[in-house]
Amino acid sequence: MEEKTFPMTLEGKEKLEKELEDLIMNKRKEIVERIKIARSYGDLSENSEYESAKDEQAFVEGRISTLEKMIRYAVIIDDQNIAKDEVSLGRRVTFKDLDFNEEESYTIVGSAESDPLEGKISNDSPIAKALIGRKLNEEVSIDTPGGKMRVMITKIEQI
Repeated sequence: MEEKTFPMTLEGKEKLEKELEDLIMNKRKEIVERIKIARSYGDLSENSEYESAKDEQAFVEGRISTLEKMIRYAVIIDDQNIAKDEVSLGRRVTFKDLDFNEEESYTIVGSAESDPLEGKISNDSPIAKALIGRKLNEEVSIDTPGGKMRVMITKIEQI
């Protein structure tokens, strides 16, 4: 069975590596200490501090496992061989919504590093799927959960 790959920028991979290091070197130790303290309170069946620490430990171990897999199967985006006026992974695209006359900008990244609040959208999102491969000044129709959206690509930047 072929493993899923995780396309991402070099910056995104480095960010995941830092998070992984922090979880392993710091967070694990903090949780072990919390568990040790909670155990000293006695009866574990009614010990909410112990249950909370164990839940957090399970979450952190799950996140560590996820990060290790994402880093192991990371594929760094190389857009050097793609035309400068073409939308691709790792590029910032600005477009004008033709119906509402509003401009929006997004950086298209792999799902592992998407963060819509920071303007980073996944290449799996409806907007990115519709824009990837399109050119500067091209009109594009995007199917979104809220309906069709007509946009004009006004700017494409390498990041």
